[in-house]
Amino acid sequence: MSLKSKKQPIRVEIFSKKDCHLCDFAKEVLTKVNKRLPFLLQEIDITSDRDLFEVFKEQIPVVFVNGRKCFKYRVDEAKFVKVIERLS
Repeated sequence: MSLKSKKQPIRVEIFSKKDCHLCDFAKEVLTKVNKRLPFLLQEIDITSDRDLFEVFKEQIPVVFVNGRKCFKYRVDEAKFVKVIERLS
Protein backbone atom coordinates (compact mmCIF):
# COMPACT_ATOMS: atom_id res chain seq x y z
CA MET A 1 0.00 0.00 0.00
CA SER A 2 1.50 3.33 -1.01
CA LEU A 3 0.79 6.65 0.57
CA LYS A 4 0.58 9.59 -1.78
CA SER A 5 1.86 12.84 -0.37
CA LYS A 6 -0.65 15.60 -0.65
CA LYS A 7 0.60 18.43 -2.84
CA GLN A 8 0.86 21.79 -1.12
CA PRO A 9 -1.36 24.54 -2.52
CA ILE A 10 0.31 27.21 -4.63
CA ARG A 11 0.86 30.39 -2.61
CA VAL A 12 0.73 33.76 -4.37
CA GLU A 13 1.59 36.92 -2.45
CA ILE A 14 1.23 40.43 -3.77
CA PHE A 15 2.99 43.25 -1.98
CA SER A 16 1.08 46.44 -2.64
CA LYS A 17 -0.52 49.52 -1.09
CA LYS A 18 -3.64 51.63 -1.43
CA ASP A 19 -3.90 54.23 -4.18
CA CYS A 20 -1.51 52.37 -6.47
CA HIS A 21 -2.96 51.93 -9.96
CA LEU A 22 -0.36 49.33 -10.96
CA CYS A 23 -1.25 47.36 -7.81
CA ASP A 24 -4.94 47.51 -8.65
CA PHE A 25 -4.29 46.24 -12.17
CA ALA A 26 -2.05 43.42 -10.90
CA LYS A 27 -4.71 42.37 -8.36
CA GLU A 28 -7.31 42.26 -11.15
CA VAL A 29 -5.09 39.92 -13.18
CA LEU A 30 -4.41 37.65 -10.18
CA THR A 31 -8.10 37.52 -9.24
CA LYS A 32 -9.12 36.76 -12.81
CA VAL A 33 -6.65 33.88 -13.10
CA ASN A 34 -7.59 32.59 -9.63
CA LYS A 35 -11.15 32.05 -10.85
CA ARG A 36 -9.81 29.52 -13.38
CA LEU A 37 -6.77 28.08 -11.63
CA PRO A 38 -6.68 27.41 -7.88
CA PHE A 39 -4.06 29.08 -5.70
CA LEU A 40 -3.96 30.81 -2.33
CA LEU A 41 -3.79 34.58 -2.79
CA GLN A 42 -2.53 36.85 -0.04
CA GLU A 43 -2.34 40.61 -0.33
CA ILE A 44 0.26 42.30 1.86
CA ASP A 45 -0.05 46.04 2.44
CA ILE A 46 3.49 47.37 2.64
CA THR A 47 2.33 50.40 4.63
CA SER A 48 1.46 48.11 7.55
CA ASP A 49 5.13 47.45 8.31
CA ARG A 50 7.97 49.99 8.15
CA ASP A 51 10.54 47.39 7.08
CA LEU A 52 8.31 46.09 4.28
CA PHE A 53 7.70 49.64 3.15
CA GLU A 54 11.44 50.35 2.98
CA VAL A 55 12.11 47.18 0.99
CA PHE A 56 9.24 47.45 -1.50
CA LYS A 57 8.30 51.17 -1.71
CA GLU A 58 9.94 51.66 -5.13
CA GLN A 59 9.01 48.25 -6.56
CA ILE A 60 5.29 47.67 -6.06
CA PRO A 61 3.44 45.70 -6.96
CA VAL A 62 5.68 42.71 -6.36
CA VAL A 63 4.28 39.21 -6.80
CA PHE A 64 5.82 36.10 -5.27
CA VAL A 65 4.75 32.57 -6.17
CA ASN A 66 5.68 29.96 -3.57
CA GLY A 67 8.19 32.40 -2.09
CA ARG A 68 9.89 33.24 -5.38
CA LYS A 69 9.69 36.71 -6.91
CA CYS A 70 7.96 36.40 -10.28
CA PHE A 71 6.72 39.87 -11.19
CA LYS A 72 7.51 43.47 -10.37
CA TYR A 73 5.46 46.51 -11.48
CA ARG A 74 3.26 44.60 -13.95
CA VAL A 75 1.80 41.11 -14.06
CA ASP A 76 1.66 39.57 -17.51
CA GLU A 77 -1.45 37.39 -17.46
CA ALA A 78 -0.20 34.81 -19.97
CA LYS A 79 3.13 34.39 -18.16
CA PHE A 80 1.39 34.20 -14.79
CA VAL A 81 -0.94 31.46 -16.09
CA LYS A 82 2.11 29.49 -17.31
CA VAL A 83 3.73 29.76 -13.88
CA ILE A 84 0.59 28.52 -12.12
CA GLU A 85 -0.02 25.72 -14.62
CA ARG A 86 3.59 24.54 -14.32
CA LEU A 87 3.23 24.32 -10.54
CA SER A 88 -0.19 22.63 -10.62
